[in-house]
Amino acid sequence: MGSKQHHKLSKLEMLRRALFITLGAGLVSVGLEIFLVPNRIVDGGIVGISIMVSHLSALPLGIFLFLFNLPFLFLGYKQIGKTFAVSTLYGVTVMSIGTLLLHPVPPLTVEPFLAAIFGGVILGIGVGIVIRFGGSLDGTEIIAIVFNKRLPLSVGETVMFFNLFILGSAGFVFGWDRAMYSLIAYYIAYKLIDITIEGFDESKAVWIISDEAKEIGAAIMSRLGRGVTYLHGEGGFTGGSKRVIFCVITRLEEAKMKSIVHELDPLAFLAVGNIHDVKGGRFKKRDIH
Repeated sequence: MGSKQHHKLSKLEMLRRALFITLGAGLVSVGLEIFLVPNRIVDGGIVGISIMVSHLSALPLGIFLFLFNLPFLFLGYKQIGKTFAVSTLYGVTVMSIGTLLLHPVPPLTVEPFLAAIFGGVILGIGVGIVIRFGGSLDGTEIIAIVFNKRLPLSVGETVMFFNLFILGSAGFVFGWDRAMYSLIAYYIAYKLIDITIEGFDESKAVWIISDEAKEIGAAIMSRLGRGVTYLHGEGGFTGGSKRVIFCVITRLEEAKMKSIVHELDPLAFLAVGNIHDVKGGRFKKRDIH
C-alpha cells in the first residue's frame, strides 16, 4: 500500500523531471549540431568519441550517441539504480533523436572560436539541467562512479583523465587547432554545468564566533530576515565556552552579513562557505521590516 501511495505522489514529479530532461537534452542537441559538430569541435566523454567516429564513418552522430551509451546505462542500472538509469536512457534517446533532426540545419556560425564559446555554453546548460533533474547524458560519469570504488581516483579526476585522452585524440582526427578549440568548449561547458546544477541563487553557510553572539544573531534575524541557530563550542587554546552562530544566506546577502558582524564585533571570527543545496528547516526568508 505504501509503495502505491508513493507512486501516486511521484507522478507529477516524474512529469516535471521528464520535461526538464527533454529541455536539457534538446539544448545539448542544439549545441552539438548547430555549433560544435559542423565546426569539427568535440566535447569530452562518449559525446566526443561519437563525434569522431561519426566523422570517420560518415554515419549520423545520433546513432553512435545512443549505441555507445547503452553499455554504460546497463552499468548504471546495476550500480546507481533504476530511476537514474531510466532518466539517463530517456535523456540519451532525446539527445540522439534531436541530433538526427537537427543534422540538416546549417550551423549558425563557421567561426570556430564563436562556435566553441556558444556551443560550450548551450551544451553546459543542457547537461546541467539533465543532471539537476536526476539523469545523465554521458557514460563517462557512470564509468567514473563505478571505477571510483576500485581506483584511488575521485570521480572528477577519472572524468578529467578520460576527457583529456579524448580531446588529445581529436588532434589526430580533426587537427590540433580544432583540439584546442575543443578544449575551450569543454572548459566552458564544464563551468556552465556547475552553475546550472547549483543555480545562480547559490547558498552560503556562515559560522560566526563572537562574545556578542546574541546581539549579532538578533541583528541578522531583524535586519537580514534570516533565522539563526546557536551552537555551543569550546576554545581549543583557552578551553573557554564559546557561542557559535550558524546560518544560511544567499550569495547576494553576503556583503550585508559581513557589515552587520563587523559593526557589532570587529574582532568576531567569521567563516563563509559555499553549499550546493538547502532543504527543509526555515530557510525561506522573512520580510524585513
